[in-house]
Amino acid sequence: MRRWITTLGLLCSVILTGRGQSPNDLPLVGNGEFKKIFDQSVGEKDQWYMNDHCFIRGPDGKWHMIGITGRDAPKEDIHGHLAHAVADSLMGKWEKKPYALSARRDLFETVLWAPHIVKKGDIYYMFYCGGDPDNRRYQINLATSKDLYEWSRYVGNPLFTEGYDGRDPFVFHDELNDRWIIYYTATTKPHGGYHIVAARTSDDLLHWSQERIVVFRDHEKGTWGGNTESPVVIRRGDWYYLFIGPGASYVTTKVYRSRDLFYWDRDEDEVAILEAHAPEFITDENGTWYISHCGLVRGGLYLAPFYWNDEVQQKLNYK
Repeated sequence: MRRWITTLGLLCSVILTGRGQSPNDLPLVGNGEFKKIFDQSVGEKDQWYMNDHCFIRGPDGKWHMIGITGRDAPKEDIHGHLAHAVADSLMGKWEKKPYALSARRDLFETVLWAPHIVKKGDIYYMFYCGGDPDNRRYQINLATSKDLYEWSRYVGNPLFTEGYDGRDPFVFHDELNDRWIIYYTATTKPHGGYHIVAARTSDDLLHWSQERIVVFRDHEKGTWGGNTESPVVIRRGDWYYLFIGPGASYVTTKVYRSRDLFYWDRDEDEVAILEAHAPEFITDENGTWYISHCGLVRGGLYLAPFYWNDEVQQKLNYK
């Protein structure tokens, strides 16, 4: 298979593949240089990290970032809080705010992982992994807010449970069929198995299908970890791009594309590799794309310009 890889700096290619090429023989996706935008360690005695996170524009006109945070060392109260920061622009100065949410041990929340926020009407819906004492029944939970500062847990939590360590929810609005799809990482069996990306559907963001659909299956088996973490799905024309990691290294994110919202083949549909950990993909008010990067012992949260060179971008270029 020919394949493209994008580094943290300039674009470069290795082991080329036709599946990963655009009509003008360039990578379908790529990014520029990453720049640090936020460090949770500011004001703290210890070094803190940022991990899976999300960005969204608030009713106050500011950009909001909410994500996993914790001490790099000593590792106390691991993953018990969701960091919150705001800025006037994505590449501007980010201001640290009080935690968006803290784990409720009385609700059997053992972690707070991988928040993802969507807006419906005037309500913001934040989906997150709440963990559980039983790794075979990790909670996918929901909290709602009208201002992104004050959050209320949904009384119907958990929305559903999954193993092993079911986590990293990403909610996609399928406009063509007027439904919501939640993608997340799990394993083929609750006690372990092949690492997968699974999906469920909903009409109202509150009630999700009981049966899951396996949309991607990795070739590796295990329990925790695996190569199907932090799924992101983006529609571009007739194609749906799936981003998952970490892959060959901690900072590897693989890119797949398919015309089927519920199936990506690990061998046939891979089109690129990006050097970023748990990236999010954001468009600002001008339509400019960005990719983020974070992780343990990485010193904070980073952003870089993100480039498309697919059929959609080709049409835009010729307008």
